[in-house]
Amino acid sequence: MTFPAAFPQCSRYVARMLESRPELAREVACGKPWPLRAEELRAWLAAEPLDEETLKPALRRLKQRAFAHVAAQDLGGRAALADVTEAMTALAEVAIAVAVDVLSAAQQARYGTPRNAQGVEQKLIVVGMGKLGGCELNVSSDIDLIFVYPDEGETDGARPISNFEYFTRLGRALINAIADSTGDGRVFRVDMRLRPDGDSGPLACPFDMLENYFVTQGREWERYAWIKARPLTGERHDELEALRQPFVFRKYLDFGTIEAMRGLHVQIRREVAKKDMANNIKLGPGGIREIEFIAQVFQLIRGGRDRALQIKPTLRVLRLLAERGHLTQDAVNDLAAAYDFLRRLEHRLQYLDDAQTHSLPESAADQRLIALAMGFSSYEALLAELDDHRQTVTHHFEGVFSDPNAKDHELDGVWSDADGHAESLARLGFKDVAGACRRLAGVRSGARYQRLADTAKTRFDTLVPRVIEAAAETADPDATLARCLDLLEAVSRRAAYLSLLQQYPQALHKLAEIVGSSSWAAAYLLRHPILLDELLDARSLEAAPDWPAFRGELDGRLEEAEPDTERQMDIMREAHHAQVFRLLAQDLAGLLPLERLSDHLSELADIVLDLTINYAWRKLLRRHREVPRFAVISYGKLGGKELGYASDLDMIFLFDDDHPDAAQIYSKLAMRIVTWLDTRTSAGQLFETDLRLRPNGESGLVVTSLDAFRRYQLESAWLWEHQALTRARFSAGDTEIGQSFHEIRIEILRQRRDLAELKREVQAMRQKMVDAHAAKSELFDLKHDPGGLIDVEFIVQALVLGHSADHPELTANRGNIALLRFAAEAGLIPADLAETVRDAYREYRRMQHALRLNNAKSRVDPALVADKVEAVRALWKFVFD
Repeated sequence: MTFPAAFPQCSRYVARMLESRPELAREVACGKPWPLRAEELRAWLAAEPLDEETLKPALRRLKQRAFAHVAAQDLGGRAALADVTEAMTALAEVAIAVAVDVLSAAQQARYGTPRNAQGVEQKLIVVGMGKLGGCELNVSSDIDLIFVYPDEGETDGARPISNFEYFTRLGRALINAIADSTGDGRVFRVDMRLRPDGDSGPLACPFDMLENYFVTQGREWERYAWIKARPLTGERHDELEALRQPFVFRKYLDFGTIEAMRGLHVQIRREVAKKDMANNIKLGPGGIREIEFIAQVFQLIRGGRDRALQIKPTLRVLRLLAERGHLTQDAVNDLAAAYDFLRRLEHRLQYLDDAQTHSLPESAADQRLIALAMGFSSYEALLAELDDHRQTVTHHFEGVFSDPNAKDHELDGVWSDADGHAESLARLGFKDVAGACRRLAGVRSGARYQRLADTAKTRFDTLVPRVIEAAAETADPDATLARCLDLLEAVSRRAAYLSLLQQYPQALHKLAEIVGSSSWAAAYLLRHPILLDELLDARSLEAAPDWPAFRGELDGRLEEAEPDTERQMDIMREAHHAQVFRLLAQDLAGLLPLERLSDHLSELADIVLDLTINYAWRKLLRRHREVPRFAVISYGKLGGKELGYASDLDMIFLFDDDHPDAAQIYSKLAMRIVTWLDTRTSAGQLFETDLRLRPNGESGLVVTSLDAFRRYQLESAWLWEHQALTRARFSAGDTEIGQSFHEIRIEILRQRRDLAELKREVQAMRQKMVDAHAAKSELFDLKHDPGGLIDVEFIVQALVLGHSADHPELTANRGNIALLRFAAEAGLIPADLAETVRDAYREYRRMQHALRLNNAKSRVDPALVADKVEAVRALWKFVFD
């Protein structure tokens, strides 16, 4: 598309202005200054004295001058949309700020300075709303303002008046200075209807009145309006933000917003239809407002939890939504292109006569001018592209706001009268039809359902038939329905969760698929219902983890929350739970081998530990260095990278620091870390921790110096502690300490040992464990029974401790499966038997994992594993006899 020099013929307003002001015509022809910034605008005003009498004409001359420059650059094809909107926003900001200064000086001369009860001066805060607040002002816009001031009180002059009266008078004077239509026109039209109680409310209000209004009367559409609110004058903006933020942005995911904004949009469309405004490119179908609604609904839903989404400019919000995966990149590209086109067209409609219009022209002459200004050869070509953009916007808008539950569901009768529709359940594949009927009837007559508010009950009623349908599509409809109903009951008082499942049918079906596959997954969602949000994006749910990116993002969020420890603990829990849930979904979908799953869970735990060290260290009042010389050494499942979903963390803490108070300082750090991990907050728990493997066990110090750890391992440790060391590794903290630990570990593992004595002690320890877990069932315990997992682990540990002196490759912490292969390659065990036991170990872990996913004990029919038990016992006999 080309942009002809459409200036000034495409703006009758500017043409008349330049004809009457030739000096301005010469200035505009130079094309400078551009882009037009607040500094230039202030410099223009500074050239003439300003008081109450000269203010109004000076501001109008400023507006004319700025408008002419903007129109010349824009219509000449030399200005980006952002240059235009930022210039007009700067004009409004400068005009308001200068007017407030001049008018305040005049009022203070009459009444004195407004002060609060403590004598502190009070200043008017002009809040820019809408496009002014978002730095997106159009070329012939009104400006939406709200006037607030911090505290009540009175002025200190000879004729004192209340702060309320003072700021009301100042507000009226400001409106007159900006909006009064004189022979020079006006600067901007001013709209005050967004203030508390609208036209019937006070013109200016103090913070406490505003806060009370937000709490007691603030409506959903006002949350939408306050998204872009931005203070332009005055002080104490942080206090105002503290009032605005919790009103606009909820701490939880607020999916009920979709319903509220859908209703608001219906009202707008009804008004558009009534006034025959189909050609209105702002409010009509596929117009600017629909793009803004798309951006802002995600801000209202997610802005409380993702502070980055609290930004104001529409295009920046859209780009961020693509980055976050809430909208596709293609959708954002479409919307951004439409927004640019519609806003440029809006400006060209307004350039004609400096009129606040958003409607396409009716006269053929004006249509030709608009087509020329937009770079089209004909008005018909312009309309064709406009229609394409509007249809695209409508498509994306409907994708976000359409109501998937607008029609009645064929299973509504099952929910309202389960017993009377039992045959429908049977036809759907439910096996225990009577049980399903009882469960549905029990929920409907239960106290939780009966106590729901009408709106929540309507959502619940809408959801249940769809839950029945989704459950019927799973392998076990009865179990899936029961688990889904448990979850719905649990979250029913949080309408946002019901709204999420109601608005996104694909999320409901994914939920049924996951909870139908695993009772553990169902219980996990019951504990952390916020994870329902993860169901919305199948791509992120199934994407391979990017751990460096995850760490960086989590670190950034924790840094942003500093120094709020409680919030940081919740942020870390929510992030950890979300990652676990994504891995769980991939696991249940068969996308992750168990070994890879354990690797991911272990790496996730390492990241959490490392960040916990960093942020716990900052909380210590006594810190003698910027970075602690401290490390976490993991044992057991985490040490061996075999971590499961519910595994606790076996770990010890080491330090290497010669400061005289190091032991005491690092003990406090260690206890903070344990508290950070163990504590149950409103967001749940991270991990249960176990420190009993530290030197001297429960009677030992919580932290150990590196030298003391080495001495203990060489001189005092029991054999079982060396067995545990075979599965130990550095997890988090100071990498130099981690390397030193690695060297100590190898030194210990490569000690030469009496093989007969080693075998005797290992067998004795194993027998104690067998006696402690004597079989109380005819089923085979995959972990504890002879021939099971622990036997394999003990075999590997004996091989490592007995032969690492001659075979250093056995010291590698590569896991039991790899170490069995190393031992076979070294000729220590038969290769064929080693391979059979490796396969048995894999199968044991797979079976154990599958059982735990459904909260079952790790016991199976002995016949299923007889050959594996035989192979493990054969290798045991070979190693220990």
